[in-house]
Amino acid sequence: MRVVLLGPPGAGKGTQADRIAARFQLVHVATGDILRANVADGTPLGEVAQAYLDSGELVPDEVVVAMMLERLTQPDCGHGFLLDGFPRSVAQARELDRHLAELGTPLDAAINLEVAEEELLHRLARRGRADDNAQTIRNRLQVFVSSTRPLHDYYDEQGLLFSVAAAGTIDEVTERIRHAPSDVPKRAPPARSQPATSGSEGADVP
Repeated sequence: MRVVLLGPPGAGKGTQADRIAARFQLVHVATGDILRANVADGTPLGEVAQAYLDSGELVPDEVVVAMMLERLTQPDCGHGFLLDGFPRSVAQARELDRHLAELGTPLDAAINLEVAEEELLHRLARRGRADDNAQTIRNRLQVFVSSTRPLHDYYDEQGLLFSVAAAGTIDEVTERIRHAPSDVPKRAPPARSQPATSGSEGADVP
């Protein structure tokens, strides 16, 4: 199984990614972890990323994509993976699709964790910076929603998007996510796999 986990800050992606990866024996591939590993190991891509970080700039989109796709070619990902923090844009999603198509291992599902705005405000206020206020956090969430809506539409059009309510206990959310991918084999193949008929952003190391 090959899954993308989506959701806003405060939705609990990290916690749920670890749980779902363990449940389905998937490799948890997180953007921040891959960036840090490349930088720490001094890989060619890591050195490029470090140069941008040293100058206070975001790591370019193409560098992040290259790191992530390189990770997905490693043998342990051949049995399935869960992507956390990637893709973050339609451009990245298309590049991911192209790469997986070359490997003959297309994506199975994009699971979106949904949380009401007021609940997200409450969660983020508890872990936010001292100078954060409700409006600052709200603005941050609105920017996230507007920037990721095209990505949700992209996966929805392919029949891959599953939305899961992320309110409740950790165990309750895990159970909802666990059952979402079970419907994947029952869904019709995405339109991109059918024969034709006639009729950027960057990243830093958190």
